[in-house]
Amino acid sequence: MEHTTLEIFCTVAGELSVTKAAQRLGRVQSNVTTRIQQLEEELGVSLFFRDNKRMRLSLQGEQFLQYAKALLALAEEARQVLHPAQPAGVLRIGSMESTSASRLPGPLAAYHRRFPQVKLRLTNGPSRQLIAAVQNRTLDCAFVALPPATEDDAGIDLEDLGLASTPMFREELALLLPAGHAPVKEVGEVEIRSVAAFMTGCTYRTITERILGSGSSVQPLDFQEMGSYHGMLACVASGECVSLMPRSVIALMGKPKGMRELPIMKIDTLLVWRQGYETPAFDGLRGLLAATLH
Repeated sequence: MEHTTLEIFCTVAGELSVTKAAQRLGRVQSNVTTRIQQLEEELGVSLFFRDNKRMRLSLQGEQFLQYAKALLALAEEARQVLHPAQPAGVLRIGSMESTSASRLPGPLAAYHRRFPQVKLRLTNGPSRQLIAAVQNRTLDCAFVALPPATEDDAGIDLEDLGLASTPMFREELALLLPAGHAPVKEVGEVEIRSVAAFMTGCTYRTITERILGSGSSVQPLDFQEMGSYHGMLACVASGECVSLMPRSVIALMGKPKGMRELPIMKIDTLLVWRQGYETPAFDGLRGLLAATLH
């Protein structure tokens, strides 16, 4: 199977539309359709279901998509390694929402000025999903946080997962409480059991579950899953929820008058990548971050 065919397949899989994929690729629609049909014949499976001009990936298509992305990523890595003098190509970076908002705008802008030939692709998500994406080569690197180990949970061993890491940012986590909540000095005094947080896989959500959900007599937590910190802040302001977030994000958004903060802990944001992954584009990012931070 050809590299170009894999690119076409991944684009169609992303758009779920031959017409949109053709426009994005700058190809005629018939060419895209023919390439997909040839790929299906070569593999001996149907990669898409087609109903009333609508498309969706088949089970085999979903499985093959992961391999196709990995093959394209490996080819891109090889291409960059063979031309070490000048960083170029694509660098796919994953990041927690908080890091993207409060820590990365400056460094990424500096990176673009220094290495204009590199196309940066930034994807936000929870730490657990970002780690999996780095493992399966959907991302080249990611900024994540790991929950502290406990007696019952040894935590994630990145080395066992084939990943390398280095600390990049130190965050101070604080639990936000509504203005009407009574003053508290420790988490055991928090009365509200509704929490605004990201989806499962978010490290800050895991920490919230640990600090507020411990104890057999404690009322279960009710999580309201949000897509942004602004949404979480609004939920806290309504008086119905609490929310755990970095103080760097709180400072960026601006805390409403009267809203309370309870300091919880400090935690590192790590830059993780696959062991042995060294491209000029990635080395440039690590070098720039090291120079900026130190």
